[in-house]
Amino acid sequence: MSFCPLDYRYGCEDFKQIWSELGRHERQLEVERALIWAHKEMGRVSQEDYDIVASIANPEKVTKERVSEIEAETRHDIMALTKAMAEAAGEAGWCIHLGATSNDIVDTAVGLQLRDSIILLREVLCKLISVTADLSERERSTVMLGRTHGQAAVPITFGLKAAVWLDEMRRQLVRLDEASPRISVGKFLGAVGTGAAQGDGARELQRLILTHLGLGVPLVTTQVVGRDRYVEYVSWLANVACTCEKVLQEVRNLQRSEIAEAGEGFDVKKQVGSSTMAHKKNPIKSENASGLARIVRSFIIPTYENALLWHERDLANSSAERFTLSHASALCEDVMAKTCDVLTNLWVDSERMLANIASQKGLVMAEKVMIDLVSHGIGRDEAHEILRTASFEAISTGEELIDICSRTPAISAAFSAEELEAMFDPANHIGVSLELVDEAVALARASIQ
Repeated sequence: MSFCPLDYRYGCEDFKQIWSELGRHERQLEVERALIWAHKEMGRVSQEDYDIVASIANPEKVTKERVSEIEAETRHDIMALTKAMAEAAGEAGWCIHLGATSNDIVDTAVGLQLRDSIILLREVLCKLISVTADLSERERSTVMLGRTHGQAAVPITFGLKAAVWLDEMRRQLVRLDEASPRISVGKFLGAVGTGAAQGDGARELQRLILTHLGLGVPLVTTQVVGRDRYVEYVSWLANVACTCEKVLQEVRNLQRSEIAEAGEGFDVKKQVGSSTMAHKKNPIKSENASGLARIVRSFIIPTYENALLWHERDLANSSAERFTLSHASALCEDVMAKTCDVLTNLWVDSERMLANIASQKGLVMAEKVMIDLVSHGIGRDEAHEILRTASFEAISTGEELIDICSRTPAISAAFSAEELEAMFDPANHIGVSLELVDEAVALARASIQ
């Protein structure tokens, strides 16, 4: 019977494989094999013995079931693994786990899981960047109402709104690429990080193992890899989940009935929005992913606490990390994939956007008139007061602001009716929006090539 929602509802199979019990087992076998390979390279183990170890270092020859049987007796997972490997290797089993401590195997295998996770996370992030770039470019000139404090502000373009998301996603990619070498590391200097059990050439042995596995080589460690690396990884997951939720929250707000400017795609032939309200088209995927993003961020606190170990290590981090690294990784990928799907199928109603601007009766163009008054020799503070007075009159009377402005002496003296009309065209007050969109799209697309 499935218990965890990751088993039956969330996450992709690739991530589940990486962080599954079998995925952990496969990678620990790979690390044990690499250890013997490095000993062979240093002349300590024969080619023949290495070949035997290499031939059994797989889950078909050393099964997870056999390891579990031995662990039930030893109460130690890595000792159970090495015993099962020695069983399968016969006389060549003498060299298995030679000079290693358990966490040399555990943390290096986790390094492989993190490396493989980063590869998948990068792929889905690049896809999300591509989709967002397409959206930003497509809606480059689509004028809509900008909002601050939940109130109508001044015009913006939907393309610029998407470009803000896009550039943040690009920064997340930069962060991931910069952090990856710090995160994807192992360690192989024994019980307290001295390398004493590895003997002469301990550092060379560690270098051979880790480079052979495609992992970074740390300078110094205790018995464990420094958990600041895991803090950086989970913090990145939380950060990118926050980016996605910011996007999805905006989609949810724009889909509100009273705004209705953009929203999730909806299969009108089959999809059901509510079991009782037949008219509903709820932003279900955005809401779902927003909830999961909160779970991803929740793993930050135990990840920081897992970094606080006694002396050269204790075991307080181990059980917690089986949750934090696996669940945060899988859920972050799920959040990004769903955000990508939402933006791929997003509908945008440009006519509704203009209608919502028009519903403000010209008030959102007060800034434009004020700025143009300043260019006609009126001080900024005076111009602001003129427009503030005119705006509040328009609000109280329900009139269009342009009509109030046309009979305000300071304004009518400065501008003709045609000039005033042009000022109230929202497309004439979007500044350098188009330029910013173009640059953000170009930078983002270059980053994923």
